[in-house]
Amino acid sequence: MKKYILLGCGLLWMSASFAQNGKWQNLFNGKDLKGWKQLNGKATYEVKNGEIIGTTVIAEPNSFLATEKNYGDFIFEVEYKLDKDFNSGIQFRSQSKSDYQNGRVFGYQMEVDPSERRWSGGVYEEGRRGWLYPLDLNPVAQKAYKANTWNKYRIECRGPEIRTFINGVPAAHVIDPELPSGFIALQVHGIGKKQEDVGKTIRWKNIRIIENPAASQYSPYDDVYVVNNIPNTLSEQEKRQGIRLLWDGSTTKGWRGAHKPAFPAKGWEIKDGVLSVAPSDGKESTNGGDIVTDEEFAAFDLEFDFQLTEGANSGVKYFVTESENNTGSAIGLEFQVLDDDKHPDAKLGAAGNRKLGSLYDLIPAYKFGNSHKKIGEWNHGRVVVYPDNRVEHWLNGHKVVSYVRGDNIFKALVARSKFEKIPNFGLAPKGHILLQDHGNAVNYRSVKIKILK
Repeated sequence: MKKYILLGCGLLWMSASFAQNGKWQNLFNGKDLKGWKQLNGKATYEVKNGEIIGTTVIAEPNSFLATEKNYGDFIFEVEYKLDKDFNSGIQFRSQSKSDYQNGRVFGYQMEVDPSERRWSGGVYEEGRRGWLYPLDLNPVAQKAYKANTWNKYRIECRGPEIRTFINGVPAAHVIDPELPSGFIALQVHGIGKKQEDVGKTIRWKNIRIIENPAASQYSPYDDVYVVNNIPNTLSEQEKRQGIRLLWDGSTTKGWRGAHKPAFPAKGWEIKDGVLSVAPSDGKESTNGGDIVTDEEFAAFDLEFDFQLTEGANSGVKYFVTESENNTGSAIGLEFQVLDDDKHPDAKLGAAGNRKLGSLYDLIPAYKFGNSHKKIGEWNHGRVVVYPDNRVEHWLNGHKVVSYVRGDNIFKALVARSKFEKIPNFGLAPKGHILLQDHGNAVNYRSVKIKILK
């Protein structure tokens, strides 16, 4: 039985059984498929020359050769080779249950993706949430996959912490408590009815595992970006990277009302680790009003989770100075938070520059297949401002906006926007972070920041 313990802002993991240092065990005997079972699709799996060979077949769903045993905390390694480019993956901590889509496999997957996007090594949740760690979050690892030869994958699971490595290069780092254990499986991806993809193969060899490793057997911490899905917490690697909670998850400490000396007496609620804008009349700052950080920031990496209700509008602003003496919401560069389908603001502006993730009224956000969650689900936003004034907006692991604060393109965009008459709009050397009250119910949590130098 595993137990996860939170101490302050840090995340620790413990096991009820204190195992000795683990030893490598072979999961494949090199001769047959003893200890494995096939699930879902009917791709073929066979053993030749000490390798497992999976071959695509037409009109079948994804196929999985799964271990009969489940694994919780472990270090896993495998080598694989594609004969021709196609998608695949290694399932881990995965499940197949009769009461979930007739036994459809779901669970974590270390991606095999030789396409132009180069996401091999990223973490995908098969059958449920989709991408947890698209590899755009770690450009260095996008270069690690080797075409037309053997690649070595390593997966490390310790409590809710998941780390992947491709050919020795750290790839993904996820903190996620959803699936504490499950089987490991080798995927042959479905090819639909594409006759040209029939007979493509993937080969696996040197499949081995350490169960319940000692702490010393896990890889040292590195500088890879961490996706932490446990609300209002910091993992050990995040703390080492200088990330801190900008909102502590339970109090108003560090925040006040915009243009006010204290936190608003109404219009905002803190409950169960969530900071909520109360619904009112749908107008800017007429109820509780915006809230801002006590601190000002220049170059930073800001992260936040947000949850929209139907038809809601809000925003996360940065470089807010409170010096414009305007009415309504305080002025600043804005990461737009909006229900694009139901709020009328999505149809205003130009080219979609008031939609979710956009630099409000200036630059529209790119929309990716997995970049927008359904209303009521939690989204992850991120704003990165580099010391050289490059700025990025990220939405659910996808970079959706990129610009340079203060360059000629930026100035031209401002001149054509609602901010044209505001002197030096968005160009302050530092400013507050702001969460907007636009009169709609919106929830925030896991607000974090790292100072960049």
